[in-house]
Amino acid sequence: MPKPQNAMTIFQLLEKSNCRQCGEKTCMAFAGAVFMGHRPLSECPRLDRYIIEAHSDTFQNLDGVEQNRDDCLEHLKSLIKDIDLQAATVRTGGRCENDRLIIKVMGKDFAITRNGSISTDIHINPWVTAPFFNYVLYGKGIDPTGHWRSFRELTGGRERYPLFQKRCEEQMKQVADSYTELFDDVVQMFSGKQVDPQFQSDISVVFYPLPKLPIMACYWLPEEGMQSSLNVFFDQTADKNLDIGSIFSLGAGLAQMFTRVALRHGFRVVS
Repeated sequence: MPKPQNAMTIFQLLEKSNCRQCGEKTCMAFAGAVFMGHRPLSECPRLDRYIIEAHSDTFQNLDGVEQNRDDCLEHLKSLIKDIDLQAATVRTGGRCENDRLIIKVMGKDFAITRNGSISTDIHINPWVTAPFFNYVLYGKGIDPTGHWRSFRELTGGRERYPLFQKRCEEQMKQVADSYTELFDDVVQMFSGKQVDPQFQSDISVVFYPLPKLPIMACYWLPEEGMQSSLNVFFDQTADKNLDIGSIFSLGAGLAQMFTRVALRHGFRVVS
């Protein structure tokens, strides 16, 4: 199928309900974002996967998300050479060694040189790399206060929350439902910590994907007549230390990581 000439071609594939679950105000706005390469077609939560697969070749020649992401990372890398690494250690909660800025990412060392090269003992994923660069370049370095907010309460989070809920909270809950030892194992692997139950949850765990950007997952076990539930919270300073797009990426990335951990332990996550 040839490359679509305009967003209307993409719009015709959609449900046209303007449900906003993708984070856009209308289906036409989402179609425009896909056409411009800012969003993948798969981010429509109501689009049948067979339609997505059938049109995958159609959209691979667009200036898609993968290429945009790579270009964005290269641009962010190019900006690193101009920052003061010593000053950045204070803002980021990192340390400077051998002209490298070293920051703890999920409890593991993540080092960056002046030319933007990264070295780390953990697998380098795009969901970590872009937020990492933005955190180093633009974070204000405000210390967490311990006052927690939902994603939708952060600046720019309200419109994106339906998709965040689907890609982060619902996916984490599905893993936790299948894999009851999830939080214990993830805490041990990634230097998280269980804290006193928050908001009357059964389990509350805090992770540090970045030193000054803690994320708390609160899980409620199923009870008679009630399903389990899971919500993710951020310190109220999160949107001062990182942009909302990067915060979204961290949340969705954590959910993917939890799923991989469960699969490695032999648990099948049922969606």
